[in-house]
Amino acid sequence: MSKKNILVAAAWPYANTSLHLGHVAGLIGADMIARHARLSGHDVLFVSGSDCYGTPISIEADKLNVHPREIAEKYHKEFKRNLIEQLNFSYDIYTTTTTDTHRAVVQELFLKLYHDGVVYIKTEEFPYCESCQRFLPDRYVEGSCSICHFESARGDQCDGCGNSLSANQLLNPRCKICNNAPKWRSSEHFYLRLSAFKEPLRQWIEKSKGWSFNAKQFATSLISQDLPDRAITRDAEYGVPIPLPGYEKKSIYVWFEAVCGYLSASKEYSQSIGQDNFWEKFWTDDSAVHYYIHGKDNIFFHTIMWPAILLGAGKLHLPDYIISSEYLSFEGRKFSKSLKWGITLNDFLEKFDAETLRYYLVMNGPETSDADFTWDSYYAKTNAELIGTFGNYIHRVLSFVKTQFPLGVGMPSVLNAAQAELCAIAQASFATVGTAIEQGQFRNGLREVLNLASCGNRYINNVAPWFSIKQDPAVAAADLAVAAHVIRCLAILVNPFLPTTSDRILHSIGLDKAQDWAYPSGQRIVVGELAHLYEKIV
Repeated sequence: MSKKNILVAAAWPYANTSLHLGHVAGLIGADMIARHARLSGHDVLFVSGSDCYGTPISIEADKLNVHPREIAEKYHKEFKRNLIEQLNFSYDIYTTTTTDTHRAVVQELFLKLYHDGVVYIKTEEFPYCESCQRFLPDRYVEGSCSICHFESARGDQCDGCGNSLSANQLLNPRCKICNNAPKWRSSEHFYLRLSAFKEPLRQWIEKSKGWSFNAKQFATSLISQDLPDRAITRDAEYGVPIPLPGYEKKSIYVWFEAVCGYLSASKEYSQSIGQDNFWEKFWTDDSAVHYYIHGKDNIFFHTIMWPAILLGAGKLHLPDYIISSEYLSFEGRKFSKSLKWGITLNDFLEKFDAETLRYYLVMNGPETSDADFTWDSYYAKTNAELIGTFGNYIHRVLSFVKTQFPLGVGMPSVLNAAQAELCAIAQASFATVGTAIEQGQFRNGLREVLNLASCGNRYINNVAPWFSIKQDPAVAAADLAVAAHVIRCLAILVNPFLPTTSDRILHSIGLDKAQDWAYPSGQRIVVGELAHLYEKIV
């Protein structure tokens, strides 16, 4: 297997409020891909951060009468705690869009496209709220979708049908702050000439492989229509400044600015390790592999907007794999902060083990279709599968080895039929799980891990070492060595999905790192302090 340079790019959540479980469902795949790629020996750069300039932040700041920076900094700290410290996401860098590096990268790309004529100036009518005395960014305008008539569509996108919109396409538009109908006034802005990229984007989309079905379908539909040029600046001073004189009251909008974060974070990481050109092997090498992981509402930005910017910039690698999840609801209804419906990630992690959430969101999340989080299904999945099948197998084998064979057990030199069959299943699982992760089929991968644990349970029931040890301890030791070897394999296989669980298992058998499936020659598995994996949820 040749060594690859793999960029894993997870979507940047708006730092305007606490994350909920649906946000995690759209991000968790990135950590699994990054962890698997590292275990496979590839060079990995896993980047993301908090979007600190988005309109939702300004909306929240207006409500609280504080500067948007206060809101962004508060939630950025919370996101880092939730995602890195608690959920154990293995980012190489988790940064913000407020850094000097990010500003420089955004402005450089903006000027390149401006001087090439694909960013241009145009005066157009924009919604203006006379009550608030301000031009309204897209997310400050709500109304009915002109396509599907969803009543709470925003001025940038409809969450009902997923289509990208502009504020003037809304029916009965209203200001999100004061609820009054906006007027329309002229304002000069910079536009990205998306229409200039339609043909190269179409060719790229048509030949792309490894995308989620929804991403491919949505992008194909978009590119079959006219691509309207997009305004990429707004009448707001909070944001990345426009690097041209005379536009001090305007800033570059998140549609353009936020997606540039993948590149700016890569450069920032390079600076942090003292290798300023490190990012280039991920961005300027055609053999690099790029994964983009996000929720359904981000498909447009990753299949149209960011690729157009990359095409305009030239010599930068386009996305290879686009992994887009669907929507996660809560007890049959959409997560809603305003209606106080749902549970925040913060609250969940105060009460429950983060590993159980990782497990649930992979096995019952919105990977290929909309999914619904219910407490009943969460309890059932955790207790019956994670604890009852996976955890039970590990505990019953290792506790028996620890009690009966304190000096450990070694792999037999010759395997009998039952032992060979189980080892063959374990070996085959590595290729199956690896392929599933690489293709963004995380549920299939974790199911294979659970299946191996089930096979282990059946094996240990059949060989019954609690009986054989009375007649022939050597037979029991050999059978248990194979069972313990499968546990070692499970610890490696489960690492991308449940990294803390993997560490706990490896610690119990005296290993501090995962290796490949083969049993190390001459190594005995000695069970030391038996780590407790999970608490049953009642």
